[in-house]
Amino acid sequence: MKILVVDDEPLARTELSYLIKKSSVLNKLTVKLYEAEDIKEAQGTLLKYKIDLLFLDISLNEENGFELADELKQLSYSPMIVFATAYDNYAVKAFDVGALDYVLKPFEQERVDQALQKAVKVLNSQNNNAVQAQKAGSDVLSIELEDRNVVIKKLEVIAATVNNGVLTIETNKQKYETRKTLAWLKERLTDSCFLQVHRNAIVNIEDIKEVQPWFNHTLMLIMNNDSRVQVGRSYRKELNQKLGL
Repeated sequence: MKILVVDDEPLARTELSYLIKKSSVLNKLTVKLYEAEDIKEAQGTLLKYKIDLLFLDISLNEENGFELADELKQLSYSPMIVFATAYDNYAVKAFDVGALDYVLKPFEQERVDQALQKAVKVLNSQNNNAVQAQKAGSDVLSIELEDRNVVIKKLEVIAATVNNGVLTIETNKQKYETRKTLAWLKERLTDSCFLQVHRNAIVNIEDIKEVQPWFNHTLMLIMNNDSRVQVGRSYRKELNQKLGL
């Protein structure tokens, strides 16, 4: 989960960031926390990263947090907003613009936890819906990268391999690296042309150019993009059946 704290007061940013990091609600999640002191800096962070949750102060020097909230509606992906402010008279307006929660200063751990719990619940629901949509037969694959999401056609995938915990998905034109797992990808590549050929690799058998003998009675696949994928011994029989070898 990527979280952005926007507040023009350094002490307030530090305090809120500390409470977020300390929250037990996020124990099972990978969290990246960013800070901004004004709307311009916040805009830069929002454009660079896919922020999931925004803790936003209302009074930002001569600026107003509601201005940023209105701008976010124009983004293709709009983060959840929790207004974090010293003013209690803007709550109605905050919820009118779609705020998830409204937390008052001075911040308390319990109240911050409640806001985070709401955000986690929404995020889990969104992720589950996305998974179900892809399992239901979507022709496209959404890949979460470090700074953005890319969407490709599933049949464009030539091969996917895992090395040092990084999943690399290859097409004819591009390679995409993500922290997703091979199991995650296998759930989504359900077409019969996709086959797991190693504990760390999946290939599109329609994009195999050559099959070469390799060490220890294994095989090496040369794909149409000239990438090389080793076949594990326990996967060789199924590959042979698929290719009629």
